[in-house]
Amino acid sequence: MSGIFSSRDSCPAVKNILILDSEGKRVAVKYYSDEWPTNSAKLAFEKSIFAKTQKSNARTEAEITMFDSNIVIYKFVQDLHFFITGGDDENELILAGVLQGLFDAISLLLRNTVDKKETLENLDLILLCIDEIVDQGMILETDANVLAGKVAIQSMDVSAPLSEQTITQALATAREHLTRTLLK
Repeated sequence: MSGIFSSRDSCPAVKNILILDSEGKRVAVKYYSDEWPTNSAKLAFEKSIFAKTQKSNARTEAEITMFDSNIVIYKFVQDLHFFITGGDDENELILAGVLQGLFDAISLLLRNTVDKKETLENLDLILLCIDEIVDQGMILETDANVLAGKVAIQSMDVSAPLSEQTITQALATAREHLTRTLLK
């Protein structure tokens, strides 16, 4: 035994992140595994995992289930169903931390109004948030405050009038304008 591990062996990985509505339809999904090679395979997985979990009461705390040799951590909030899938050898607590980080960051970004309508209206923020949590299956960050901060910075519209920006955004815009004028 060489004692050398590949990064895949030592680092927990996520196979997919799913946000489905109360009917099992996609709201935001991201796959990191080739286990579902076609769109129809992905839709079939989503439909079957939704059917298996819809009768559970995962509204107060996240639930854990085994499904097709995968660990699935899920939580329901309002009319949204959040799912994190990992391999059967992954640590459930780490996957649950990813789910909680995702949900808390989305709550911060949507000002505690986590429902389908708000999520669809802010889909760009949700997808940025998913990208900040996991990259190519590797978990990058689970702290909701850090995630929400990174997403808020990336989504700032510098061209928006100052009256439509938050104070932090306005200060960042003013700092950028000042830097530009000093560098000229």
